[in-house]
Amino acid sequence: MTDTWIAPGDAPELTEAFFQNAVIHKAASPTIKPTMLIHFVRNGPAYLPEIDAYVDFITSHGHQALVHPSSDSVPLNAQVVWWMCGRVSSSEARRLKNAFHIHEYASASAPPHAWLKDQVKHWTQPKPDYRLFQNGWVRERMGFNDGVPFALRDMGVAQAFLDAAAPARLAPHEFDLVFLGEMTRLQPFLPLLQAIDDAGRTLLLIGDVPDDLRAQLPASVTCVGRVPHAEVPQQLRRARLGLNLVSNTEPYNQQTSTKLLEYCAVGLPVVSNDYAWVRYFAAHYQGNLHVLRDDPSTWQPSFGEALEAYPYVVPDVRALAWPQLLAKLALWKHLQIV
Repeated sequence: MTDTWIAPGDAPELTEAFFQNAVIHKAASPTIKPTMLIHFVRNGPAYLPEIDAYVDFITSHGHQALVHPSSDSVPLNAQVVWWMCGRVSSSEARRLKNAFHIHEYASASAPPHAWLKDQVKHWTQPKPDYRLFQNGWVRERMGFNDGVPFALRDMGVAQAFLDAAAPARLAPHEFDLVFLGEMTRLQPFLPLLQAIDDAGRTLLLIGDVPDDLRAQLPASVTCVGRVPHAEVPQQLRRARLGLNLVSNTEPYNQQTSTKLLEYCAVGLPVVSNDYAWVRYFAAHYQGNLHVLRDDPSTWQPSFGEALEAYPYVVPDVRALAWPQLLAKLALWKHLQIV
């Protein structure tokens, strides 16, 4: 996460005049700020907790935000359009040509054909006024080199998760492990889930479990289904340990695991498979995660007595609370939000 405004060498000079020309709504006097309205375009059903965080941040500073499922409902006189990319329609960009356009890449494209999808975006996306990337790897993957200013904005955690770690909120543990997230990505990990069962451990799944996956789950697995985001912290606290399972393939192994951040925020020690980002995270935040070996013969022993014996250290992620994280973005000042 950067706390400075970053621009490539060929970027336009980021003077006040640059932003005055780009953002239409300007203060009528130096002492009265206008109310800004930012239009977020979701471009799909993906889980995007950052949108709620953006809306809370913007409204807490006296401004407004609207979230659109697609750009069709964004009005012609929009001042700022914030695209959660996705593909951005060139025709819509032309229709909204008077707006200040922000393209946010919270992740690279997912398989199949992930690299090809990102190349298509690279060559066909209309040029925005500003870009945000989750991290440096995502920026390099997208490969833009057109002089557009950019910043890196990592994933954060909602305050409700940090509040759930308070001792007064702890409840007796009902499960040994909990897994939160996209359940279809658990399919390759079914042998590991079986090892959990063979070790006599219990597992809670939070999220929509497809019927074909549910039919293959061991009897020790309990599925609670999708729950409102506000209830997730207390659901996580039903278990002793958080289970982080991420495919060791790009782009997944290079991107922030939101569920792992949320496990840490509520105070859960973490068991994880081994991949690049999780090792970076543990080192950067001085945590000690129980990182499993790739050898399937080691999984059942790892979930046996070793599960209690491991010297866990839960990383301190309070600095990743969304308000603190978003406050570091220099973009807000130039949009006259702060």
